[in-house]
Amino acid sequence: MRLTVAQATVRFLAAQYSERDGVEQKLFDGCFGIFGHGNVAGLGQALLEAELSAPGALPYLQARNEQAMVHAAAAYSRMRNRLTTLACTSSIGPGATNMVTGAALATINRLPVLLLPGDVFATRVADPVLQQLEDPRQYDVSVNDAFRPVSRYFDRVWRPEQLPSALLSAMRVLTDPAETGAVTVALPQDVQAEAFDWPDELFEHRVWHVPRPVPEPAALARAVELIRSARRPLIVAGGGVSYSDANEALRLFAEATGVPVAETQAGKGSLRYDHPLSLGAVGSTGTTAANQIARQADVVIGIGTRYSDFTTASRTAFAESGVRFVNVNVAAFDAAKHAGAAVVADAREALVALTEALSGWSVDPAYREEARRLAAEWDETVERAYHLGHGPLPSQSEVIGVVNEVSEPRDVVVCAAGSMPGDLHKLWRTRDPKGYHVEYGYSCMGYEIAGGLGAKMACPDRDVFVMVGDGSYLMMSQELVTAVQERVKLIVVLVQNHGFASIGALSESVGAPRFGTWYRYRNPDTGRLDGDVLPVDLAANAASLGVRVLRAKGVDELRAALQDAKAHDGPTLVHVDADPLVYSPSSEAWWDVPVAEVSELDATRQARKQYEAAKTNQRSYLRGTKQ
Repeated sequence: MRLTVAQATVRFLAAQYSERDGVEQKLFDGCFGIFGHGNVAGLGQALLEAELSAPGALPYLQARNEQAMVHAAAAYSRMRNRLTTLACTSSIGPGATNMVTGAALATINRLPVLLLPGDVFATRVADPVLQQLEDPRQYDVSVNDAFRPVSRYFDRVWRPEQLPSALLSAMRVLTDPAETGAVTVALPQDVQAEAFDWPDELFEHRVWHVPRPVPEPAALARAVELIRSARRPLIVAGGGVSYSDANEALRLFAEATGVPVAETQAGKGSLRYDHPLSLGAVGSTGTTAANQIARQADVVIGIGTRYSDFTTASRTAFAESGVRFVNVNVAAFDAAKHAGAAVVADAREALVALTEALSGWSVDPAYREEARRLAAEWDETVERAYHLGHGPLPSQSEVIGVVNEVSEPRDVVVCAAGSMPGDLHKLWRTRDPKGYHVEYGYSCMGYEIAGGLGAKMACPDRDVFVMVGDGSYLMMSQELVTAVQERVKLIVVLVQNHGFASIGALSESVGAPRFGTWYRYRNPDTGRLDGDVLPVDLAANAASLGVRVLRAKGVDELRAALQDAKAHDGPTLVHVDADPLVYSPSSEAWWDVPVAEVSELDATRQARKQYEAAKTNQRSYLRGTKQ
């Protein structure tokens, strides 16, 4: 079959499927694209041809920002448990490098996304072409080499003959739960348009089986022995619980053994918030319930977590001198962390095997009751934070409380950066495994609206609430136009703080009180950015993009506006001013952010003393499984 490289790529992608547990689905539900001279004549032409000749095979989706379309694809994949994703194509040069941040986010969060950036001429006949990076040491370098460190697989197709191996390798990585992330196949613009005689087999229906690795018997036995020796075990549930559909298996394991469950950002929702063994968030943005249990835990059972610094409170959360780890993870890299007893396996399969192997064993009833009591106490703290009665501007915790109360159990909250993710981790009452969607692996400002778009596209039967601060909104809000264009119902809650609330609070803790974090005029008297508040109207900006806008003053108006937004079919933005100086309840945990060792500022010197004191609590977690 004679097709161009681009046409062959589109036809190949449309024929790829994933399968797990006997359920088969398309691997690619569409392709985002922004076209320029690097791909308009190649993939652009191919997508048009496919739209006309084979409608629905690989639908084209228009985006406004290359980084944003990768975020949307990553969010889509996350909501589909990494079994389905979207492809993204861009032009060469800035169009391509705009996707690098999105690639980093996808890879860090282990989310499969296929990137197809245009590239320089393979023939070099027109060198240097527009936007080409010339390296005097080597001619085979382009700006797309920036994708290499942030991609789980990278290839560049210099000749048509290389396309089949590149695409098959890309599919292998995208469907490997241990290796997945951003996959980049760079396509030189002349090669995209070059014709070649392809074997028909390349375009046949192809199914990629997503495995569920079972625990190796000896590894399982070591884990069981360690758990049986525990008096105060704790489960730390990560994103792997959700991606492997292990929520029910986790609940059964916890109920059978009495081991309480704490959750990472990606793992939040592993258990319903009101389950008696659910301690909620753990670590730097955790609940006092989870962190109190964590401090005294003698065995930590990590299920599908990579143990980020927020989860371990920069290695201070698990403070028991003899603490040991059992790590269940499909990736050996993560299973080996903290010198743990590694169980390299699918989370669901491992939990089923552990439940069976531990039959008849349980923690002391008093420990179960302690976990239940601490969780109930924290829930009372949340209730107070939801209803502070602060005024005239509501606190951020009150805003979260109103959104949580208005949302239905299966609705989804989306966030990514600033102070909001930490507050949501502590305070959001999650009632559904997919009801909490906070990107905190990369914590990328600007993810929120694009991610909300992808999440809603992946689950059109759920309402999606995007929680975004003014800082992140200003970073990237263009995909509101895409939501308008595609009639995607989004409920965007824009919390106006007139600055960077998160870094403002952090800067206070490190002795640089809110420097550079307010949105203010430059003061002619001081020469500093501490003048009047800027007259920025982000609600008016959203309205100019075609979004329906509601302004809310205070908690009651916010509740009414959200109920109105739920009843509306299209995208709605609800604008509310909030007080950034009212903090959410403390997690009683720490996060390692270095403080200047010497300073003329008293605030910095005091912060350094506190930092040095906290550093003494950091642990190496190198204790072996046999002592």
